Amino acid sequence: MSTEASPSPCRILLLFAHPSQARSEVNGVLFNAAKQHKAVTSVDLYAEYPDFNINIEREQQRLLEHDVIIFQFPIYWYSTPALLKEWQDLVLEYGFAYGKGGDALKGKHFFCAVSAGGREEAYQTDGFNHFTLRQLLQPLEQMASITQLTYLAPFALFGSRTAKEEHRITQHSALWIKLLDTLAQGELDISKARQLQNLTCYFDEQDLHP
Repeated sequence: MSTEASPSPCRILLLFAHPSQARSEVNGVLFNAAKQHKAVTSVDLYAEYPDFNINIEREQQRLLEHDVIIFQFPIYWYSTPALLKEWQDLVLEYGFAYGKGGDALKGKHFFCAVSAGGREEAYQTDGFNHFTLRQLLQPLEQMASITQLTYLAPFALFGSRTAKEEHRITQHSALWIKLLDTLAQGELDISKARQLQNLTCYFDEQDLHP
C-alpha cells in the first residue's frame, strides 16, 4: 500500500486482546465478523496464550506474512489489556522491529480497533478524560513510528456500555466490514486515514447504502 489508494490486495493480521470476552457486547461481534473475511488472519491472543507464554517466533512470522496489522481491544485504564502489552514487549524485538537491522515491519500499516466505555465527549481536552482518544493512544503511535509502521487513525466505538441497547452495534459492524473490504482490496486512501480522528468517519453514509 502506498500513501495513496493502491490496487494491490493486502493481507490483514488482526490481533484481538480481550480478557473478559463474556462481558463484551461489541468486540466479539467485530472479531467474529473478521474471522469470516478471507483476507484476514484473526488471532485471539487470550485464547492462544492463556498463560502469557507467547511464541515469539510464531508471532514474528505472522507479522512478516501480512501487510496490515490491527490491534483490537477495549480501552482499559487508558491503555491496552495486559497481554497485548506483553505481546509488544516480547515480539517487537531489537533487530527485528527496530534498531540495527530491525526493519521487518517497514512499509506495513497499523491501527487500533478499540471500544471505549465513555461517550465521545468525555474524550476531549475539556472532557472528563482530559485527552482525546488519539492522544491517549500516542504510545502506540510512537511504537509504530519506531518500528516504521504507517500509523492510521483508530477505528473506535465510544459509549460501548450502552451501544447494544441503543442499537449502534449493527451500524458499527457494517463500517468495520466495509473497512476490512477496502483494506483487503488495497483501496484505502492512506493519507485520509492518517489524518482522521476516527476511521469510522472514513466512509460517507452513501458508501454503506449503495
